[in-house]
Amino acid sequence: MEKKYSVVIHPSEEIIQIIKTMKEGLASRIGWFNSKNSVAHITICEFKIDDSQIDKFKQKLGKIADTFTPFQVHSDHFDSYPNGAFFIGPDENSKQLKSIMKKIQDTLLISGKDRSSDPHISIARKLSPENIAIANELFTTIDVRFLCDHIILRELEPKKQYFVIDSFSFGSNPQPELIQGSLF
Repeated sequence: MEKKYSVVIHPSEEIIQIIKTMKEGLASRIGWFNSKNSVAHITICEFKIDDSQIDKFKQKLGKIADTFTPFQVHSDHFDSYPNGAFFIGPDENSKQLKSIMKKIQDTLLISGKDRSSDPHISIARKLSPENIAIANELFTTIDVRFLCDHIILRELEPKKQYFVIDSFSFGSNPQPELIQGSLF
């Protein structure tokens, strides 16, 4: 049976709670919105596969995660997209996020439409311009940091919420480049 999965980065539990509180504050002003109940995360990619293939994907994720070295992510601003997403963005020094996202997407052979190239933590999605203005009023400054040291594999349940099915720690084991030549 085909199921939908996503690969994400979760910030620290402390930041997850901060963002949950922010979402509750926004909901008290504008009512329910898309992503209101979603746990804070940075989406790397989404894909649909037959559930019989998930072990193969887990193996690939484990191997690629082993090559990454943990690093600090610093998110320092709010922004929005024309599609109504209101989010927290990483600073310029968190460029490693894009590199890791691309390597994971390339490893899993994720097509362009199901991959994210702009790392961010969504507060809300599909907001009207008026509700974006309210979000901008409510949230003006942010300065949070977390250690990015693993990736998460989630599965979409019938209620349209994702739940964690596995976690892959960064192993700090960069793959050596293959060098042609003799052993001696």
